[in-house]
Amino acid sequence: MNIGMKALIVDDEYNVRYVIRQLGQWEKNGITDLLEARNGEEAKRIIQKEKPEIIFTDVKMPGMSGIEMIEWLDSISYPGKVIFITGFDDYSFMRKAIKHNSFDYLLKPIEAEPFNYTLAEAVKSWANEELDRKYKEDGVYDDVKRLRLNQIVTEACIGEFFDPAEFASALPTADEFDLTLISFYQMHHSAPYIQLLAEELEHQEWGNAFELQNDHSLCLVITVKGVWLSVEEWISQKFDIPVRLVNGTSLKSMEGLPISYNVLQKELEDQNFRAIHRLNDLDNACRMRNIVHYVDTYYMEELTLEKLSSRFFLSREHISRKFKQETGMTLSKYMMKLRIDQAKSRLRESDESILSISLMLGYQDEKYFSKLFKKVMGLTPFEYRNHVKKQQTEGF
Repeated sequence: MNIGMKALIVDDEYNVRYVIRQLGQWEKNGITDLLEARNGEEAKRIIQKEKPEIIFTDVKMPGMSGIEMIEWLDSISYPGKVIFITGFDDYSFMRKAIKHNSFDYLLKPIEAEPFNYTLAEAVKSWANEELDRKYKEDGVYDDVKRLRLNQIVTEACIGEFFDPAEFASALPTADEFDLTLISFYQMHHSAPYIQLLAEELEHQEWGNAFELQNDHSLCLVITVKGVWLSVEEWISQKFDIPVRLVNGTSLKSMEGLPISYNVLQKELEDQNFRAIHRLNDLDNACRMRNIVHYVDTYYMEELTLEKLSSRFFLSREHISRKFKQETGMTLSKYMMKLRIDQAKSRLRESDESILSISLMLGYQDEKYFSKLFKKVMGLTPFEYRNHVKKQQTEGF
């Protein structure tokens, strides 16, 4: 809760101000200074000097009324939250209050529970808006907003719960959208290109582009139906790096995003893509070193020639042939060697169960792992561990 917040009570009746003072859970809601005014003119002077975050005001008062006061506050874009306290349940008054951005209104006689609920909500609303204002002043508001949108879309794509309305504001209003998946070359820094595309799509009111947080080489583009050819032409002109495109999926409701994304991802994995620009300018040997390094890092995951092809923009056949030239082994044998070496290290240096080591290495079947290990080492994992321990004991 914010510390050092101020609240102002404006009412021409002392008894009403006293009741509000007694009812409010001020300290609980971070209010440390409680101010009072007997009319709108006095309130105006206090607001200019003290700048209270929360204002409770009566509607009808001598001199400046509550409505006149909120009109003034609205004219100077005052960030504080104004709650009217009135004995008049009048529609025309409510319209004026809403028009001038009042937070809420309470009817007399005032009751503790609704009063403190409104107080807590007003404080929460002010705090959220203050955070937004701070982000804007610090110049990071757009970055935070963009990151949040990327997270929401990523959650949707991987099948987690998401609120479609939460990122609706990031898209133009349309009855139907086209979805396109853009794949960047693994070793390129894709973020600046995605941001450039997103800014252009928003400027033209064509749609938006989102960097997937679980795979930064992928970008999901959501565009108003019928504009994709213009978008692709823009990409061809503005991107100076190669990208692969998969599209053809339409979306009428954001609820269908997870299924539509899976269709695009499957198409990419099956090599059903179109390319913009070529990778001829990149050194072939450099790319193969990048691939070997990638395998060295992610060998415990399910890596296939298809996945490497999608990430590194080379055909499966080319990767298969060049990988063997680079390492002296096929991809499957190279990964098996890395896994066996990791297993040996775990068996020597930890007391983890054989099943745990098997699962960690990506083998779901402990018996299969043990059989594979014996084929390579001549001993089962259990026998290997005992053999190592015996050697260590004898050496000691």
